[in-house]
Amino acid sequence: MSENYMELLKQKIDQENLDKLLALKNEEVINFVGEYVELCNPASVFVRTDSEPDRAYIRGKSLSGNEEIPLKTKGHTAHFDGFFDQARDKKNTKYLAVGDRKYTKYVNTVDKDSGLGEVRGYLKDIMQGKEMFVCFFCLGPANSEFSISAVQITDSAYVVHSEDILYRPGYEQFKGVKSEFFHFVHSAGELEAAVSKNVDSRRVYIDLENNTVFSTNTQYAGNTVGLKKLALRLAINKASKEGWLAEHMFVMGVHNDQGEKAYFCGAYPSMCGKTSTAMINGEKIIGDDIAYLRERNGKVYAVNVERGIFGIIKDVNSTDDAVIFNSLTKEGEVIFSNILVDNDGVPFWLGKDAPLPSKGINYSGDWSPGKVDDKGNEITPSHKNARYTISISALDNVDENLENPDGVEIKGLVYGGRDSDTSSPIEQSLSWEHGIITKAAALESETTAATLGKEGVRVFNPMSNIDFLAVGLGKYIDMNLRFKDKLKDAPLIFSANYFLRDSDGKFLNAIEDKRVWLKWMRQRVDKSVKALKTPTGFIPKYEDLAQLFKTVLNKEYKKDDYIEQFSLRIPKIFAKIERILKIYKESEGIPSQLFDELEAQGQRLSQCQKEFGDCVTPQSFKEE
Repeated sequence: MSENYMELLKQKIDQENLDKLLALKNEEVINFVGEYVELCNPASVFVRTDSEPDRAYIRGKSLSGNEEIPLKTKGHTAHFDGFFDQARDKKNTKYLAVGDRKYTKYVNTVDKDSGLGEVRGYLKDIMQGKEMFVCFFCLGPANSEFSISAVQITDSAYVVHSEDILYRPGYEQFKGVKSEFFHFVHSAGELEAAVSKNVDSRRVYIDLENNTVFSTNTQYAGNTVGLKKLALRLAINKASKEGWLAEHMFVMGVHNDQGEKAYFCGAYPSMCGKTSTAMINGEKIIGDDIAYLRERNGKVYAVNVERGIFGIIKDVNSTDDAVIFNSLTKEGEVIFSNILVDNDGVPFWLGKDAPLPSKGINYSGDWSPGKVDDKGNEITPSHKNARYTISISALDNVDENLENPDGVEIKGLVYGGRDSDTSSPIEQSLSWEHGIITKAAALESETTAATLGKEGVRVFNPMSNIDFLAVGLGKYIDMNLRFKDKLKDAPLIFSANYFLRDSDGKFLNAIEDKRVWLKWMRQRVDKSVKALKTPTGFIPKYEDLAQLFKTVLNKEYKKDDYIEQFSLRIPKIFAKIERILKIYKESEGIPSQLFDELEAQGQRLSQCQKEFGDCVTPQSFKEE
């Protein structure tokens, strides 16, 4: 350990907090903290342990610093990001590139020396006059083969408060850490009205060689909460070396008629129904966002990396999302971000089944109906990407295996997107390889407000993970394909699409219909129902869905609806195959198996088209 750092730490850290740091007996941690105390030059340093007093200190700092404001309901607070700091910043999120290492062309890179020089320039004295928080967390359940330790340095109490809700405490576990761990350095930068002022200097730079992420001049959690998507990038890199998978997936339990659970993982891009699926009434949730998957004894096991939810709140209401709505409206620890707060301290968001307040405050400041920005665009009362942060244990449907260090056995993988005109609501792949290629690696989704840029554009997003890949696209697909080599009992693979529309633009599925699609997947896992084999996969039989709609939703399921939803739109599928092939032909290192699988599907579709025409109804296919 550098003696210079030790002298510096003695000057910057009071004895109580220095003792907390030294108690870890980890030279790498002490040097890491020392380096950024020297660079960022905070006025003081707080070292957070796993204790409740330390948690309370952070919560108090977030309120006293106006990063959060208290709401009417006990335990609820609201946080506002800056007007131009409302989503993940793809443009300024970059890997620090070294040598000839291959990255996917869908992510940004910057030369490591140049990028480090830039971001360290922003970090120089950035915490002057502020308090630095040094915090320790665990990704995955503690004391598990899934566990990864992480240390977060930040000057934002809101970031730490969010992480306290979202992640397991990791200070005590750090005392035994001998292997590599993840490092995160963040500063909100200069503040104006308690939000980041210099968003033009917003940077998120990722150093894979040193497992370190730097984030500057931003507060939005997707750019600042290091253990979320930033850590996912580091984990994918680690998994690629060690033979497991780090995925953008929920983990949930789905019951059969006998009340027995089978666990599923699901990958959906933002605003495609991922969290609402994981939280469906009557089923059990382990996690809604990120999962680690490992093989054990020929089976797949998974854990939720997190213990909380940073969820999109738009359209959450008491009818369609009863579980989460109940948790968001009762006493307990919840952070609302970028919603509208009325004069009584009650939060309002888009889609909430409550009257719109006549005025209040939101991410734009004081708000009333008709307010516009400097370009004349209406400022909605709540941002489309407004969020809530809540502990999963606060939900009524939390699964008892949330903290199981062994994880849960996974029986099905679901890949869902936002597709208005091509894919059926649910379909099972013909095989693992067929699923990984045509359901996962070929995933597309129409863009939403969760990322900066234009909405409604169809975007290629394999495994819903394109933004977070830390390895080449070909290597990532190969990792998923080869994962089956270890398995004796591979999960079934499904695609899901809740956003199919008719020619008039009307959705063909009701929001609650996803409960039925899940139950059908559960039946397929149990091998309790047959299916119809199409060129693109197995689809449900009408009789089975009609029975499920009746028993699950007490609804009549019309045959005409079934035909419209599950007809094979061959020209649309061919168009998709062409789009996907073009992308992969322009990419390096793609496994030949991908092209073989897509070509085989094209041949099956051509034969089907010759026999039945462009739009093939389900009755044309045979049961298998």
